[in-house]
Amino acid sequence: MKIGEARQIYRDQVHAYRKQKSVLNKQLEEVRSRMQHMPGDEEQKKAYESEAATLQLTLDALDEKESEYQEYLDQLTEKYCAYWNTEVAKQQKEAGKEAAAEMGKIMEVARRLMKGAIVPASDEKKLMEFSMDMYQVAKNIGAMARQEKKDKYESLWGEEKKTEQTDPRETAENADAGTGAPEIVDVSDTMLSAGTAE
Repeated sequence: MKIGEARQIYRDQVHAYRKQKSVLNKQLEEVRSRMQHMPGDEEQKKAYESEAATLQLTLDALDEKESEYQEYLDQLTEKYCAYWNTEVAKQQKEAGKEAAAEMGKIMEVARRLMKGAIVPASDEKKLMEFSMDMYQVAKNIGAMARQEKKDKYESLWGEEKKTEQTDPRETAENADAGTGAPEIVDVSDTMLSAGTAE
């Protein structure tokens, strides 16, 4: 199962258990209220006490199962974040490499211009876009350089190819959730096993 799918399934389970616990808590409050405000009918009081005990056991069972699901959901969230962060770090590393390579090319264009060499207009434009001051200094120094024959260079950028980046969210959601997932038990089944049904 993928992390994204598992997170949704267990999020739904936690929600369903919380919703049912809310309903049972209200029922338990009503039963306890009736117990306090009733006349001295001992038989009725025992029935209310029994109902309250059953509701409390059911609430405890639901709470235990919800906690199990929430704990697993927290583990899934940690895995999700780890995959996300790994993908982002990988992208930042690639971006850093690309930025360093770009800077190296810009500096090489400036060096060539300073030697008085001929570089493609597209390379000069990249240097201008990076720093107009650096471009002007390189052109001025290059104009003073005396060369009998000027070197002519091809573009350092050649045909630029765009790299596609992976979406960190997609990577995290499609990663394997692994083993150890708690069994999915419907709320009504948990209530039946605890001794009450809706």
